[in-house]
Amino acid sequence: MRAERLDDRVVRQLYRQSNAERWGLTVDRFRFALEESVARAQQAHGDVERYLTALHLEDLALAAACADGVETAWDHFVREHRPVLYRAADAIDRTGAAREAADSLYAELFGLTEREGERRSLFRYFHGRSSLATWLRAVLSQRYVDSIRRTRRLEPLPDEDAADALPSRTQQTPEPDRHRFVSVIAAAIAAAVGRLDARDRLRLACYYAQDLTLAQIGRLLREHEATASRHLAKSRRAIREDVERQLRGQGLSEAEVEECFASVAADPGPLNVSNLLEAGRKTSLEDRST
Repeated sequence: MRAERLDDRVVRQLYRQSNAERWGLTVDRFRFALEESVARAQQAHGDVERYLTALHLEDLALAAACADGVETAWDHFVREHRPVLYRAADAIDRTGAAREAADSLYAELFGLTEREGERRSLFRYFHGRSSLATWLRAVLSQRYVDSIRRTRRLEPLPDEDAADALPSRTQQTPEPDRHRFVSVIAAAIAAAVGRLDARDRLRLACYYAQDLTLAQIGRLLREHEATASRHLAKSRRAIREDVERQLRGQGLSEAEVEECFASVAADPGPLNVSNLLEAGRKTSLEDRST
């Protein structure tokens, strides 16, 4: 549902208050963000102006610019809001487990996927009714809860001698395809990593094998940490898409492709980041030597 076109006078007044020009947003682009917010809130016509003046206009302009991929807006967002996300993550889980959920949000916020030529950024769901910091904390909390729900099915079963132990079957059915799935996907990941640029492989190694922070990687590669974050997210997506193509090319059905990913997601087993990166490096060298 789209809102009626807003009054030009009101839009220009709000545009000035939002400092949207700082991010290079046009009046029409900011108007679109305002109209989307009104439509989502389903405001009655007489209440629209009062609703608009109560919005967090500067945050709305920043989110719109980030959704459009404006570099300066994204850098500002990372600099100002990354500490907010990390503080929220530490408040949710003081063991640091929620920080992984915070880091994973960046790819969704930046908008790596496209649909009909349009970037699909998570920022499109922010409409300025709360502050951007409050909205981010809510999104992070939901992502963390979702991750807990996904992993609960992996909790270990009680010991055989425990009172709540499940009755055992006379014959336990093994997973005959798991070994094959793990072997196939490990080879596919190594091949996909080998096709990445050397700089992208270095980022992956620093982040996943050496446990360096984005700031440390940025200093090492002489790039902004926001740039490092975007490149890591793009590399992860490139690997996923490459692996899917390889598996389908080997004749695996869509269900089997999903089983491959599920097998290693539930229990990575022998998959080791350092080993995969090394295998990918060797694959890359072999490809260049042929």
